Amino acid sequence: MDIHRFFPPHEGISLSDLSGLCGAELADPSQVDRKVTGIGSLSQAGEGEVTFAVSAKNLPDLAKCRAAAVFVTEKMAEHVPSDVAALIVAAPQSAFARAAAILVPDALKPLRFTSDIGISGAATIDPSARLEDGVVVEANAVIAAGVEIGAGSVIAAGAAIGPGTRIGRDCHIGHAATVQHALLGNNVVIHPGARIGQDGFGYVPGPRGLEKVPQIGRVIIQDHVEIGSGTTIDRGALDDTVIGEGTKIDNLVQIAHNVRIGRHCVIVAQVGIAGSATLGNGVMIGGAAGINGHVTIGDGAQIAALSGVAGDVPPGVRWGGQPARPMRGFLQDAAAANARAFGKKERKRGGED
Repeated sequence: MDIHRFFPPHEGISLSDLSGLCGAELADPSQVDRKVTGIGSLSQAGEGEVTFAVSAKNLPDLAKCRAAAVFVTEKMAEHVPSDVAALIVAAPQSAFARAAAILVPDALKPLRFTSDIGISGAATIDPSARLEDGVVVEANAVIAAGVEIGAGSVIAAGAAIGPGTRIGRDCHIGHAATVQHALLGNNVVIHPGARIGQDGFGYVPGPRGLEKVPQIGRVIIQDHVEIGSGTTIDRGALDDTVIGEGTKIDNLVQIAHNVRIGRHCVIVAQVGIAGSATLGNGVMIGGAAGINGHVTIGDGAQIAALSGVAGDVPPGVRWGGQPARPMRGFLQDAAAANARAFGKKERKRGGED
């Protein structure tokens, strides 16, 4: 089976042109006219494909590589087989990403489910909605009253856009996603099944039990944000929930009401961020971490996967653990705990013998 059948090969680009576009140096100038048409992993790439290797761990696969070309550091270039073109660059994976964007551009964009051009006759659009020229609305999508959508945006099959929502230009709202009580900038991508702008989880104890608190805020999503499948972002209670420019959010993330996320953050799958937490710019949070409500995480901080953040985190630090603390202390504590556990096992074995 052809594993690349969903993304057809590129018509071909010479290594001379590709190296120039990716900031790499071709080790053997005699290979400038060799063409590449696709990408592949280091262990699987074959004829006409380009790949990359980043460290000594890749040397066994590099020795057996059969790709047309491979991005490597200068230090690793000597290990590239003679029949494979070495593209020398300081950051091979970054260069490979640029090459991939050139060779398989369709993989950068969410999947279209129909071939509709313009507005599908099977879509439901309120007469008061305002759509600029060039908007695509696929079959079974629903556009409610007062919605505004900018040119070049795609509303995929089955998506639902709530009343008064504004969506900028060149956005993509994925299949079966819902967007309501929200203002989106330009070049925003929301993957299938995401839920944006539903009410936050707000209750207070009352004489009859839990009283629901109306949530009247919005979700503000700035330019170039990408939101993964199944992710949920609650609208604010009184203030807004804000996702900053260039932030990338993985699948199955929960972002509660009034959370404010800065620019160019990375939030990996299954992270949960409780209400009114604030993340600075450039924050990175590993998978399945939990962020307590009302805490602040400073600019550039990194939170390890599976961590629990209970209090404020200073800028520029690396924290991990439960509760999260400076990484060095967390690793020392983990090593000490392992040593104690290992010692107990040894003593138990000694007593049994």
